[in-house]
Amino acid sequence: MIIAIDGPAGSGKSTIARAVAEKLGFYFLNTGSFYRAYTLSALDRGIDPLDRDRVLDNAEHISITVDDGDICIDGKNEEQRLHTPSVDAYCSQVSSDPRIRELVNKAARKIAENMDIVTEGRDTTTVIFPNADYKFYFDATAEVRAKRRCKDQSTLDFQTVLESIRQRDKMDMEKATGALKIASDAIYIDTSLLTINQVCEKVIQTLKVTL
Repeated sequence: MIIAIDGPAGSGKSTIARAVAEKLGFYFLNTGSFYRAYTLSALDRGIDPLDRDRVLDNAEHISITVDDGDICIDGKNEEQRLHTPSVDAYCSQVSSDPRIRELVNKAARKIAENMDIVTEGRDTTTVIFPNADYKFYFDATAEVRAKRRCKDQSTLDFQTVLESIRQRDKMDMEKATGALKIASDAIYIDTSLLTINQVCEKVIQTLKVTL
């Protein structure tokens, strides 16, 4: 079974998808982390993230694996470094390359071949798993998403994060490939005023009703 969750950055996709996966005993897969891993790897190797050919070449020669939901690059757990400001600044540009997107899509589909998964990421419900058994689209206001990011990283400036999120939303919605949009058959949930547990319950209850 595939449960796919889509939506903009900071809407709660990762936290809630991981929690739902734990409750169901499913495998958790964050497709967006693959793009962040490719971006981080390029930065670590001194590669300009805007140099698409070099980023792609690097992506094709590194090993990205998932260990209990955490991303590992060449065997090293890098989950804690995936949401730094430098990665945030370039991730959208890296993910806009159709060749990089195809690498991620193939990797995600391969993982899902033989197991039940809860997967999340932008375009998960529309491109990567258009035939997912269940689709959800999480949303929240830009202000709420900025507050969440600042709560996670207390050293960040709210206005700077807010502007970054607004720019990221614009770029994601205008992408020629894998643009952010709501699948016609996805269940829409606004998480702005809901707790993690409340959203999890909404998802679980939906599954109980439809199973």
